[in-house]
Amino acid sequence: MLIPMLAAIVAITPLAIDMYLPAMSTLALGFDTDITTVQQSLSIYLAGYALGMLIFGPLADKIGRRPLVIFGLLGFTLISLLIALSTSIEQFLMLRFAQAFIGAAATVVVPGYIKEIYGDNTAKGMSYVSLIMMLAPLLAPTMGSLIMELGDWHLIFLSQSCYAITLLALVLFKLKMPSDKDLGGRSQKSFLRAYYTVFSRSGVKLNLSSGVLTSFAFFCYLTASPFIYMEVFHLDKSLFAILFSTNVGALMLANIVNSRIVTRFGSKRMLHVATFFCSIAATGLLAVNLLELSYHFTVLMLIPLMGSLGVMSVNADAIVLMKFKQETGTATAVIGTLRFGFGAVAGPLLAYFYDGSAVPFSALMLSAVLLVGVCQFFQSTLPKNDAG
Repeated sequence: MLIPMLAAIVAITPLAIDMYLPAMSTLALGFDTDITTVQQSLSIYLAGYALGMLIFGPLADKIGRRPLVIFGLLGFTLISLLIALSTSIEQFLMLRFAQAFIGAAATVVVPGYIKEIYGDNTAKGMSYVSLIMMLAPLLAPTMGSLIMELGDWHLIFLSQSCYAITLLALVLFKLKMPSDKDLGGRSQKSFLRAYYTVFSRSGVKLNLSSGVLTSFAFFCYLTASPFIYMEVFHLDKSLFAILFSTNVGALMLANIVNSRIVTRFGSKRMLHVATFFCSIAATGLLAVNLLELSYHFTVLMLIPLMGSLGVMSVNADAIVLMKFKQETGTATAVIGTLRFGFGAVAGPLLAYFYDGSAVPFSALMLSAVLLVGVCQFFQSTLPKNDAG
């Protein structure tokens, strides 16, 4: 049960982000505000989550992972319940920030547990968790729509509260790892010193940048895909849901492949090969949209593109995490904060370059992927001890 349980803990984030998307217009009506204000709750959630990881990452290295998992799930349970009871948009936005912030305490420790379980095969473990976790964004919008058929938006956040309390019960009885009892293995570094250790470690910066840029490309897709499919290509909501699920399926398949072969070829080679294929797919995506071809070609380019991004993400993270023993929580916090921080920038950038077509979205994704290639090129030119 351990790996599915860890994946389920991480899944509270995509569930909290995607599950209420079908209820946005209802929320705007209920709070007597416009939908753009409700949409700001997504950026607020990402900001709260990034800040939470920044705070709780070093704490996990100091006091242990288990207390933070318990605190995070308990806090997420209570705040989700309060969101369901909120009566104004101001309360809703404030509580969404708090939900993300406290939820980060539970999720920031998961990569450290995976590294403890898999050791040198951390990328394999990350692939398994990513594979299971991706069911959350695949199912969350459908679950949200189903709940809206049964009741109103309050039930969405009540269900999130029930999900978290169920996980908390499992954690209390089932999550017992050797590191939870090993007091001597914990970091004694101060908050700032822990972050200095992460950023100063050789072989980290460029691989960290690769992961962040990969995440930016993914958030470009996540932010722009509803607009691209429904406004640019004029597809209905049902077809959009199918196409969105197809791309999540590509991510899942890529993680299955990665989990099977990464122990043979290594994370570095998998990252390089995936970046190469991702560059080709991203170039194709930009080309078909510059030529204004039908949506079928965009779909065909996005499938290998999203699959490659999945492989790039888990391997870039695994390379960084393998550099640390006592600072895995801090390293995870750095990865998560930068990923979600840059992810939050995707929306404003897409809005800035908006021209009514899918070209800006395609160009931003291609730019991010090419920059990953640049990072990996410079990484390969470093001396072996620095390159890692």
